Amino acid sequence: MLYLIAQWLEFEGLLNLVRYQTFRAGAALLTALLLGLVIGPRFIAMLRVRQGKGQPIRSDGPQTHQAKVGTPTMGGLMILTSLLVSMLLWMDPFNPFVWACMAVTAGFGLIGFLDDFDKVTKRSHKGVSARVRLLCEFAVAGVAAWIIVSQINTNLYVPFFSDRAIPLGPFYYVFAATFIVGFGNAVNLTDGLDGLATMPVVIAAGAFLLICYLVGRVDYSAYLGIPHVPGAGELAIFCAGIMGAGLAFLWFNAPPAAVFMGDTGSLALGGALGAIAVAAHHEIVLLIIGGLFVMETASVIIQVFWFKRTGKRIFRMAPIHHHFEQLGWRESTVVIRFWIIAIVLAVVGLATLKLR
Repeated sequence: MLYLIAQWLEFEGLLNLVRYQTFRAGAALLTALLLGLVIGPRFIAMLRVRQGKGQPIRSDGPQTHQAKVGTPTMGGLMILTSLLVSMLLWMDPFNPFVWACMAVTAGFGLIGFLDDFDKVTKRSHKGVSARVRLLCEFAVAGVAAWIIVSQINTNLYVPFFSDRAIPLGPFYYVFAATFIVGFGNAVNLTDGLDGLATMPVVIAAGAFLLICYLVGRVDYSAYLGIPHVPGAGELAIFCAGIMGAGLAFLWFNAPPAAVFMGDTGSLALGGALGAIAVAAHHEIVLLIIGGLFVMETASVIIQVFWFKRTGKRIFRMAPIHHHFEQLGWRESTVVIRFWIIAIVLAVVGLATLKLR
């Protein structure tokens, strides 16, 4: 909205700042952060009143989690509200990439909300069936993939190599939708401890803020040997909004959490990161930067596969963050050490921009 106003006034005077993506990225981060901090207490109070007993806590999980009984969930609504308001204020409304990523964020957020609502009202861990969830997720991701791919080519670029790509042709539509759904669920699986998923999402968004800005610039992308995607630079504003909304939520989600993100937030943020990576043609790099989420997902897959095959478990409990809890690590220890891993992986992922 502010971009349209500035454009209508021909970017006169101070409004000329709105022309620059770097300025709008900083403004979007601050807007989402401040809005999230302002609405947070009222949101939490509302959720606490409406949910009563809060999110159901698994009886077969770590016993230390029983102290969290009564903590409200669906805190992802705070994130989505501050993020979407910030974007509507600072985004270029003519950019299709931003609308596609916002569609994934809102669509996955709605799916997660319905799942959280079902769990809270029925006092059950089951929620919406996995089949229905996946069908809805693929429907949303499919539409977003169609919008994004209509603006870019259908190559899968390989990091560490300049101009090296795998042409996927029409299969790229399927790949893009699957990637978005997969990453959405990867972040969802990671969200099991206070602050565990939130900070790595902020870190990944920060890394992709830089990546999107660079791929959107023809001069920088040519110098670095990375694919140039006209218009992708606008996603830097979206990444900044995720950072601001995530940091605001972390203020209330820090141990001991006053509210849980729930599937409403984790599914939406994971899907958003997946969509951003597809739009920026850096899908493989997201698997490096978001390696923590990949590790968490892999631990579940390995655990289920091995248990069905042998009747034995490799990890004491999956996802892997629960394994370390069962080994005696404090929750805060697990969270902070996983944050460190996320930072290291982000640095490694960003290094691929130059090592080509």
